[in-house]
Amino acid sequence: MHVRSGLEVLIHEEPFRIQGKKIGLVTHHSAVTSTLQHAVSLLKAGRGWKLTTLFGPEHGIWGEAQDMAHVDHSTDPSSGLPVYSLYGKSEEDLKPRREVLKGLDALVIDLQDIGSRYYTFVYTMAICMREAAPLGLPVIVLDRPNPIDGVHLEGNIREEKYSSFVGMFPLPTRHGMTAGELARYFNKVFNLDCDLTVVPMAGWKRSMWWGDTGLPWVLPSPNMPTVFTAAVYPGMCLVEGTNLSEGRGTTHPFEFVGAPWLDSFKLAERLNRIDLPGVRFRPHYFIPSFQKHQGKVCGGVEMHVTNRAIFEPYRTGLWCLKVARDMNPEKFDWRRETYEFVSDRLAIDLLAGSSRYREIVEGGGDIDEWVRDWEEPLHDFAKARQEFLLYKD
Repeated sequence: MHVRSGLEVLIHEEPFRIQGKKIGLVTHHSAVTSTLQHAVSLLKAGRGWKLTTLFGPEHGIWGEAQDMAHVDHSTDPSSGLPVYSLYGKSEEDLKPRREVLKGLDALVIDLQDIGSRYYTFVYTMAICMREAAPLGLPVIVLDRPNPIDGVHLEGNIREEKYSSFVGMFPLPTRHGMTAGELARYFNKVFNLDCDLTVVPMAGWKRSMWWGDTGLPWVLPSPNMPTVFTAAVYPGMCLVEGTNLSEGRGTTHPFEFVGAPWLDSFKLAERLNRIDLPGVRFRPHYFIPSFQKHQGKVCGGVEMHVTNRAIFEPYRTGLWCLKVARDMNPEKFDWRRETYEFVSDRLAIDLLAGSSRYREIVEGGGDIDEWVRDWEEPLHDFAKARQEFLLYKD
């Protein structure tokens, strides 16, 4: 028996939540049922309520836009409804328009998250909740699985100075929560004060990885093609904060890392020598078809996760960057361009949620000493999140 998403529970068991209401829907292409019916078509065809408005997050409502590509307002080709982009040209465009929200009786949110602090969909959700609150507009979040399980926690807690759209709230890098649980956590702990309802999944357990759910995988963003990608993303997204390629423009984004100046065989040998748990590195050459080092042969590695139960994706990513920099410090650099609307702080600091990592790398420090410092804050987070969890181990 497969897990039933919050969308399926709403449509088949709890339609009373939207009966008689004009509703708006914040969604994207991954919002499907086990039979691949999409939220837009299901809610548009429903009787007893009226879907009037759509809102699309980063990448657009149908997932065609690349990372950090601005998306314009549009008309949905499937339903003919207006689509208001929540990822425009400025930070102000991350908010839904108040005048549009005022015409609704409820705002439904159905977005597939992947369990990493950087992934922006849960912050789109939080911003919508914050904007709905003063209007008294009810928000209904339809929950979906955390594809990399709801048990494992990893990483440092983001420091306040490094708040951004890849880390609006002080979460660990791998938070082990679903979007619905995060909505409950954000609403109370960070005083969003939204009239919030979460429609839980049926049949999901915290220990489940995506493959245990029986649900079809629909890539939630253009460079998240598989669950394997999601498994390494909590660490390998850090590569975005450097001049190394994270494999965008290849068939294995985030599973490849490299640059034209790197020696693949030495990089693999040095990383394997660290003996990080649950992962091995294979020398690999690749040519990105777009973005960093487009059209150039990059020397690098492919990550092979051998045991996901003990794999530490964030720690692994931290070591990958450090070793790559140590091999070629004269050619390695941090990303200096504006990143997710922020130009006054480095992207690596926003992603790491702290300047500490960069300082360790630049100063030749010990990454694992910093890793040990996470233990108590992670324990505190685990306790703080407990009251907001919806599913058992």
